[in-house]
Amino acid sequence: MNHLQKKSIDAMFKSYSRGMYNICLRMIGNKQDAEDVLQDAFVNAYLKIHQLRSLDSFGAWIKRIVINQNIQFLRSQIMFADIDDIKAEMETQEETQLEAYSMIRINEEIKQLPDGCRIIFNLFLLENYSHKEIAEILNISESTSKSQYRRARHLLQKRLKEKANYGQI
Repeated sequence: MNHLQKKSIDAMFKSYSRGMYNICLRMIGNKQDAEDVLQDAFVNAYLKIHQLRSLDSFGAWIKRIVINQNIQFLRSQIMFADIDDIKAEMETQEETQLEAYSMIRINEEIKQLPDGCRIIFNLFLLENYSHKEIAEILNISESTSKSQYRRARHLLQKRLKEKANYGQI
């Protein structure tokens, strides 16, 4: 790699760093670990830059590396529990529409979700992974992925509704 190519690649990493940090923060839930995971992901990507086929696909390529680095970190930290027993309770409760709240408030509440719920919520809703893909990535059952997602949505709606009722939103 010549000097000009290196500068170009360094600039691309820099331009994507904020967006990739936000992914890490949403998935990990705390700044220090998110920064560490992002740094590890960028080091990993830099070492694999020769595998990048086209600069046009850099964004998708680096995003995939960042998400995989997050998942690797989270696997070492979190045990996923199958929570199908909560399903009936959640389905009977009134649903609050998430769209009624600001994205800033929603993001703050997402960070407060239990780890397993937060990870699956982010992967499914924000990163557009299917439950089947999430199950394969996290080495859990598809039903666990679905139930964790439902639980995350329920908890998020409940917390937002409570804060709205107390005038905190």
